[in-house]
Amino acid sequence: MGKTRMTVAVGAPAPSFTLPGVELSPDGSTSSRREFTLAELAGQPAVLVFYPADHSPVCTVQLQTYSHDIGEFAGVGAQVLAISPQSVDEHEGFAAEHNLAFPLLADEGKHVGEAYGILGPLGFYRRSIFVVDAEGIVRYAHRATAGLTFRPVDEIVDAVQALQTT
Repeated sequence: MGKTRMTVAVGAPAPSFTLPGVELSPDGSTSSRREFTLAELAGQPAVLVFYPADHSPVCTVQLQTYSHDIGEFAGVGAQVLAISPQSVDEHEGFAAEHNLAFPLLADEGKHVGEAYGILGPLGFYRRSIFVVDAEGIVRYAHRATAGLTFRPVDEIVDAVQALQTT
């Protein structure tokens, strides 16, 4: 008997999580490891970026793009967290190599990916984005079903800005 896959819908509470991760200093010269939680972002919007793998071509371009445009996210008060199944050690090297401007979180057991309904049929992460409002409610969700595309920064920023007008 197969496992029931969960799905988080727009308007539903975002599943909470605590994951180990790594974050670079603003100048990229040092990194720090710690536990990250969704709860610590209460009171501000969060952009959760689920991606399949460090160092893969599309994921690298996606995270570099979001990092390059981090000011756009900051301009609407949003914190970006990128989540994938690789280890903190792998994330640390990847973040340093590409000077990524947001934390990378390690969901090695894929429990958070499962809670958000982003695991594909073979258990791999599907490229997905969730915008969570200041009260912890999912207000935007995109789960890739095929192809190598990722959501553009302006679309995600628009989703965060829409929170401020509702």
